[in-house]
Amino acid sequence: MAVPFSGLYPKAPSIYAPIGWKHLMKIKAFIFDLDGVLTDTAEYHYRGWKRLADELDVAFTREENEALRGIPRRESLLLMLKGRTYPEEQLQQFMERKNNYYLNFVREITAADLLPGARELLNEIRAAGLKSGLGSASKNAREVIERLGISSLLDAVSDGSSVQRQKPAPDLFLHAAGQLGFAAQECVVVEDAAAGIESARAGNFWTIGIGPASRLASADLILPNLKNARLGDLLAFFDTFQAER
Repeated sequence: MAVPFSGLYPKAPSIYAPIGWKHLMKIKAFIFDLDGVLTDTAEYHYRGWKRLADELDVAFTREENEALRGIPRRESLLLMLKGRTYPEEQLQQFMERKNNYYLNFVREITAADLLPGARELLNEIRAAGLKSGLGSASKNAREVIERLGISSLLDAVSDGSSVQRQKPAPDLFLHAAGQLGFAAQECVVVEDAAAGIESARAGNFWTIGIGPASRLASADLILPNLKNARLGDLLAFFDTFQAER
């Protein structure tokens, strides 16, 4: 059962005060999705899909774009086409065309586009001696994190080119955990999409959902965003949560 963030669970000691910290070290790494968690490129994806949809004379709305969160490119294209069929070669051309539109928009991204609280949490994780990884279905993830200026804060990057099976299969997060050198049970996945939470749970990871509870009800913990997320609080929550399971 998901637990909305309330700040009422026991507070962990400061990460800069190692005394009493040992019992909280069951969680050793955090694996972050990219879009909607560390930055918000949903608008760029929407503009890319919308331009392609207009060219194909297919109606496409912002609400329909929301349904594509966390879904790989090919599946997103098929959903956008709403049952229209094309030869595989043409589908590949459509995907490349949309991606080129998206990349042109992505080149506008700077460090200022990192969502509030993201850099602070990544810095806390690094200062505490824990690990951070990225698990994103985007094949452009490496370029985006370079533009955001957070490559040095991520110890592993798993993207849309890292595994064959994408979310909701757990492979992407398992690949990231393998790069980090930890078992799934030692990692927390931070996701904003229902498909991502499903993927993480299938891999036996702990989960934090970013966004509305209506979309992320199966996450272990739900936060509106990372703005007020503090590492000590998160570790204390999972320490207590595991003890009560």
